[in-house]
Amino acid sequence: MGRGDRRIAALRRFAEHVAELAPLDLSVRLWDGTVLPLAPGARGDLTVAIATPAALTRLVRRPRLPTVVELIAEGAVDLEGGTLLDLAARAGSGSTRGIAKRLDKGLALRAFLPFLFGPGGGGAGHAYAGTQAAKHGAGRDDRAQVQFHYDLSNDFYALFLDPEMVYSCAYFPDWEADLATAQRAKLEMICRKLRLGPGERMLDIGCGWGGLVCHAAQHHGVHAHGVTLSQAQFDFATEKVRRLGLQDRVTIELRDFRDLKEMEFDKVASIGMFEHVGLDNRDGYFRHIRSLLKPRGIYLHHAIARPMKATEKKFRRANPEFRTLVNYIFPGGELDHIGGTTDAMERNGFEIHDTEGWREHYGRTCRLWTERLHASREAAYREAGEAKTKIWLLYLAGCALAFERGTVGIFQTVATKRTRGASGLPPTRADLYA
Repeated sequence: MGRGDRRIAALRRFAEHVAELAPLDLSVRLWDGTVLPLAPGARGDLTVAIATPAALTRLVRRPRLPTVVELIAEGAVDLEGGTLLDLAARAGSGSTRGIAKRLDKGLALRAFLPFLFGPGGGGAGHAYAGTQAAKHGAGRDDRAQVQFHYDLSNDFYALFLDPEMVYSCAYFPDWEADLATAQRAKLEMICRKLRLGPGERMLDIGCGWGGLVCHAAQHHGVHAHGVTLSQAQFDFATEKVRRLGLQDRVTIELRDFRDLKEMEFDKVASIGMFEHVGLDNRDGYFRHIRSLLKPRGIYLHHAIARPMKATEKKFRRANPEFRTLVNYIFPGGELDHIGGTTDAMERNGFEIHDTEGWREHYGRTCRLWTERLHASREAAYREAGEAKTKIWLLYLAGCALAFERGTVGIFQTVATKRTRGASGLPPTRADLYA
């Protein structure tokens, strides 16, 4: 038996052992065509394909999530027949809890040790290569970080977003609603919470492709101003405003919102932008927003949050999954806990009125985005490249699972610029949900 045959045989024995301990309706296909079912009678419709022995060598030498991401991006490892969501569904239906303790360590050693010494050079790398400084003004380049995420291709985003190109948590009137309906409902809910009125001036910080500012102008009669750091978003939003004939009511700038000076707005929205700010910059962020609001002006803050830990120090200790997300998708990104956000808002002159959790809505949103991108993946390969598309499929599916399982949440917080006297809000919130 040759060296290659011995390695395949050892992997087969290990796969049979795993299938006995925790049957999983999944197969692994090796570089020579050998199929290793991980359960008796595995259907074979969902398969992890390993293209070369070098892929296993890299995993054995560096068993980390970034290694997996790079291998998938390069095509050295692939999940055929579905997405991470399908894999999670199969794993969730099996008995995998505690499997690591029950594995035969000797069998595992014999299966994988031969790959430790093989050739296993890495690829070019697909992570963000710029500086990810924590503090604004201390080497942090927010424009470069934002453009790394958003300037892939507008056509790429159009493959999985709704027709209005809204790239934030949708709001489902019921769980069977389609994505377009849910995103329109979200835009309307934001406008209701801001209590927009005709003729008011509204600012959207990080306006994306212009969905909110256009909706607010069309349906609530406001004069809306949006700012973004993404050239691709700016180009799209500017053209959308022209196409809809809203030039007299909507303006878009390619500008850092911190450069807005001596301007005053009745209402301000920040939808899915705070995640880019960084925790060390949150006080300055809220102070500047307050400076742009009229007294008792309403601010709506919509942002992803992580659950608080026992201490702030433990909270700030990012797990491997989040570090990988930051490096490959969201350079410079950090998630606050909801208490930290509301503390910072109060500390910087806001009065909190309402906080509403939308976690399950974002889980549903990300699941639909994953399904849509996977269904259009060939077109996505042409727009953004195969490697980037595969990374994004991992990212969107991972986000869906995180929201569904409660690892992360998302909150909408309504606040006003604090002054003495009445808030100006109605006695109940019944009208929001009428």
